[in-house]
Amino acid sequence: MGKDWNVVITGGEIPHLGSIALGIPRPSLQNSARISATVSVLTLTGHKEDEIVRPAAYFLASRLNAPVVVSCGIHNEQIKSEDIRRIGDLVQEALTDLLVAACNKDMR
Repeated sequence: MGKDWNVVITGGEIPHLGSIALGIPRPSLQNSARISATVSVLTLTGHKEDEIVRPAAYFLASRLNAPVVVSCGIHNEQIKSEDIRRIGDLVQEALTDLLVAACNKDMR
């Protein structure tokens, strides 16, 4: 895929497709010397994975300065808001570790 990234995040009881996000890097509106990102999200009705893919796509696109697609489907019955936040934190940690390993530098 060249310098573009396609990241798939699954888990829970039934991995599936719940939401996808496309992150496109761009100069920051506040400081054009910094890279930011614009993120577009599509979410299947009733799914909450947009809370995972949006920050993941933003983080990756702005750190890599490359287009990124993140798809996610994590099914847990009776999931609570705090569980979604915790999963988001774990995904962020995993993405940071991925960038360190893939790019051989600290991307925090």
